[in-house]
Amino acid sequence: SSEKDAVSTAYAATTKIWFTASHGILNEIYYPTIDRPQTRDMELLFTDEETFFHEDKRDIVYDFHYIDENALAIRVNGHDVGGRYFVTKEFITDPHHAVVLMNVKITGDEAVLSRLKCYALLAPHLDGGGAGNSARSVDIAGHRCLLAWKNDFSLAMGADCGFTRSSCGFVGASDGYTDLAEHLRMTWNFGKALNGNVAIMGEIDVARNRHFTIAIGLGRGNHSALSNMMQSLSIPFIQHRTRFIEEWHRALAPAALAAASSDNGRLMRVSHAVILAHEDKIYSGAFIASASIPWGASKSDDDLGGYHLVWTRDMIQSASSLLACGRTETALRALVYLACTQHPDGGFSQNFWIDGTPYWSGIQLDEVAFPIILAWRLWKLDALGGFDIVPFVTRAASFLVRYAPVTQQERWEENAGYSPSTLAPVISSLICAADIAQAEFPELSVFLEDYADWIEAHLDEWTTTTAGV
Repeated sequence: SSEKDAVSTAYAATTKIWFTASHGILNEIYYPTIDRPQTRDMELLFTDEETFFHEDKRDIVYDFHYIDENALAIRVNGHDVGGRYFVTKEFITDPHHAVVLMNVKITGDEAVLSRLKCYALLAPHLDGGGAGNSARSVDIAGHRCLLAWKNDFSLAMGADCGFTRSSCGFVGASDGYTDLAEHLRMTWNFGKALNGNVAIMGEIDVARNRHFTIAIGLGRGNHSALSNMMQSLSIPFIQHRTRFIEEWHRALAPAALAAASSDNGRLMRVSHAVILAHEDKIYSGAFIASASIPWGASKSDDDLGGYHLVWTRDMIQSASSLLACGRTETALRALVYLACTQHPDGGFSQNFWIDGTPYWSGIQLDEVAFPIILAWRLWKLDALGGFDIVPFVTRAASFLVRYAPVTQQERWEENAGYSPSTLAPVISSLICAADIAQAEFPELSVFLEDYADWIEAHLDEWTTTTAGV
């Protein structure tokens, strides 16, 4: 899904796990890079085993909050439509391990709670796909847990109170959701489900456990995932949460911008943290467009793309916004990363995975132009350190001269031709490149300015009409 309420990760670069949330539940969990989703979603299911069955994302009315205005710790308050029971969930990642933590507190009518069963249902999509996943129930140090695996990746899910029962099934046939929807109670206890589109489910006895923490650990191999999960559960959630928030307080948004806002900087602080969260922690400086997968409900494993890829256009937007917040080192990391993914001819792939592997192959001139503008801004701020931008900029400018003014695709990635939204950054970037090249290559500088002027002189001719379309 691309309809998100939140994306979150620990601020520490050592914690290589991210999660997204919407409709009151967990969506994709990304590991070990921010372009690698490992789950589809995880939600809670509720039943009194006699009269009702409630699904978290469809039957629970919820609202969404940030626990701290400077951190990406999330709280969701929900209740069933009848107001018989209330569910408070808090989401964070472990500040030290590749684990997503969900702390749950259930209150309400005692007559309902004494009969209420809660189930944690998770759909593993390990290594980016739903097919070929396997899962089984395991016992670790007396705790019933669930383990899923595919290729090099493994996922472990457990609760600090332990699951009283668990089951592994195939989605739509033998999974826990199908069981509860048909029977209002857990009647299937399948110990494993191998090589398919699977879902795993663990039972919480609410009569005994009104407050509990669920951990979802990722790792390369079963032992790594299980160890990460158990290490997290061995420490009280409140300690994890305190450390999580403290770490984010090391990356405060600029107070000067808050004074200029109409909400005392609330939106600015959240936006600042969310953009920071989109930087990868292995490939330093790499920002994906968005931790979301549009039309994900209808995508197959043959179409693994989404917005969780690098588009240079979106990446420069992120880096420029952080540069406006005074984070020159972050913007420089982004520029250096792009220099490492630039093609020998000066261009860039339309979009690409974090490791530089192209996904789509179209040519969009604004995606070549925007990196030049970022380089110029950093140059003007004397924030380039020891990075020589001249080869990077001149190659990109050369590409623009060879291809402009006609772009193969405009910014909506559909139409070729003369695009105002493309030509504007092309003109600006050529002027920036001319400024950068002036000291070493004065003739090139003059040529780039002249070419930019030529494009600008034809804008009305190319991009306006009196006939309409």
